[in-house]
Amino acid sequence: MSKLELYIINELNFPDRFIILRNIMSANTVNNFTTLHLVIHGRVQGVFFRDSMRRESQRLGIAGWARNTANGTVEAMVQGEQAAVDKIVQWAHRGPEYAQVSKVEVEAGSGAFHHFEILY
Repeated sequence: MSKLELYIINELNFPDRFIILRNIMSANTVNNFTTLHLVIHGRVQGVFFRDSMRRESQRLGIAGWARNTANGTVEAMVQGEQAAVDKIVQWAHRGPEYAQVSKVEVEAGSGAFHHFEILY
């Protein structure tokens, strides 16, 4: 199954969410790891989104980072095995308990990461 097919399936699993797919077929793959850049919209700041994402990423073996942006979104770069990256993208659609995710933008990412951290 291609990466595009996986993300279409994910979109169908979250009919109340919107996924913007830009260049997903060219997601950076280094050492069998996939790297994606995410921008999460909605009520995602002040609800422990970044720390919850850090914990979930560590549980899944994902490296990368998450940070708040000035426009109220959370931006993240995630890197890991394809199955784990798919799971963190799915998690980003719902986030922690008090988050209200309205949209997740997904595009190919870049970089090499060794652990997951919160950027300020």
